Amino acid sequence: MNSLPPLAERCRPKLLSQYVGQKHLLSENGLLSPMLKNGALPSMIFWGPPGVGKTTLARLIAKESKREFHALSAIHSGVKDVRDAIAKAEDRSLFQKGKPILFIDEIHRFSKSQQDSLLAAVEAGTISLFGATTENPGFEVIPALLSRCQVFILQPLKEDELIEIGNNALLKDEYLAPKEYKIEDWDPIIRVADGDARRLLNIIELLANRQEEGSFLIKADLDSLLEANPILYDRKGDQHYDIVSAFIKSIRGSDPQATVYWLARMIEGGEDPKFIARRMLISAAEDIGLANPNALLIANACFDSVEKIGMPEGRIVLSQCALYLATSAKSNSAYLAIDKALALVKETGRKEVPPHLRNPANKLLKSIGHGKGYVYPHSYTGHFKAQEYMPKDLEGSILYETADNPKEESISKQLQLWWSGKYKSR
Repeated sequence: MNSLPPLAERCRPKLLSQYVGQKHLLSENGLLSPMLKNGALPSMIFWGPPGVGKTTLARLIAKESKREFHALSAIHSGVKDVRDAIAKAEDRSLFQKGKPILFIDEIHRFSKSQQDSLLAAVEAGTISLFGATTENPGFEVIPALLSRCQVFILQPLKEDELIEIGNNALLKDEYLAPKEYKIEDWDPIIRVADGDARRLLNIIELLANRQEEGSFLIKADLDSLLEANPILYDRKGDQHYDIVSAFIKSIRGSDPQATVYWLARMIEGGEDPKFIARRMLISAAEDIGLANPNALLIANACFDSVEKIGMPEGRIVLSQCALYLATSAKSNSAYLAIDKALALVKETGRKEVPPHLRNPANKLLKSIGHGKGYVYPHSYTGHFKAQEYMPKDLEGSILYETADNPKEESISKQLQLWWSGKYKSR
C-alpha cells in the first residue's frame, strides 16, 4: 500500500457531478451554476478551511468548461514562474476557445510583488485567475488584485457529507474496497475531521493500515487512534483571525474568563507570542484608551518582555497583560475621534493653516504674517489661554467626545473649565 498515492489523492473526484459539498455554490441555484452554464468564468478566489475541496473544485471547473489549466503553488513559485506560466497560457490560448485558467494554490503566501505580477494578465483578461486560500483574502490579497476577482467562500463539510466521502472511499477505492472494511462508529472520526475531508481520509487510511484483511474498523480501534484529539487551531490556517477576534472581543467585553481561554487557545496552537502582544497593544489604545492610559504602557511593556524572555515563560506576561486589559475601564473615544477627524479631512479637503499657527521660521515668513497673533499658553495662569486652533470654517467642530468613565469625566470637567461653552459637561 505504501507505493500508492495517499487515499485523499486517490479519492479525488474526476467529474464535477462526483464532487461532495459546497451546495451553496454548485446546486441548481448556487452562485457558480450560472457561470458554469454559460461558460463565463471570471477570475475567482476560493476561500475556505483546509480539506474542503478548493483545489479539486478549481480543477473540475476547468475540466467541465474545457479550459486549459495551469497550476502553481505559492510555496514553491516565484515571479519568474508566474510570468512563465502566463506566457505559456497566452501561447496556448491561441488554440483554445476559452481563456486559460491559471490556478495559484495558497495564494495568500505570495508577496506583494508576486501578486503584482498577476495583475496585467488578469486585467487584460488573457487568463482567468483561480486562487485558493485558507486566509481571509481581504487581509492577504492586494486590493488591486482582489477587486478583479470574485471571492467564493467554501464551508467546512457537514457530517453527512463527510460520511458520504468516507463511504465512497471504503466502497470504491482500489485498495480498500476488496477488503470490505466497515466503520462501526463515525462520531469520533467526524469529531476530529472537523469538516476537513483530507483529514477524514487520512484517519481512515491510518486505521486501514492497522487492520487485518477483511476485519472491521471497530470503536476500540478508533478510540486508541484518536485519543489525542488535536487542538482545533492553526496559526497559519483559517481559524487564525477568528480566534484572535474572539480574544480581542473578550477583552473589549471585559470578560477575563473568556479572555484567558482564547489566549490559551492561541498559545497551545503555536501562535507567535509577539503577534498576540501586538494585538493587545492595539486593544489598549482602541478599547481602553483614555479610560486608563496606563493600559498602553503595560501592553507595550508586555511586548518588550515577551520579546526578551520568549516562551514558555512569556505566557505568564501575556496572561497578566490580557487580564489587566480585560478588567480595565473601557473607552473607544480616541478611536472614534481619529476616525471622525479623518472623515472630516476627506470631506472638507485641505483647509489652510490659520496664519497665527504657521511657523515664522525666517524674516520673510514673519513679514507676511506667519505666527502673528499667536498666544503662548505657558505665559498665562494654568498654562492655558483660549484661542482658535482649527482651520477657518471648521471652528467649533467636535471630534473628541469624552466617554462615560471616571478618568474622562475628569477630562470633561477640565475641558469645560478651559473652553467654557465649547464642551458640554458630562
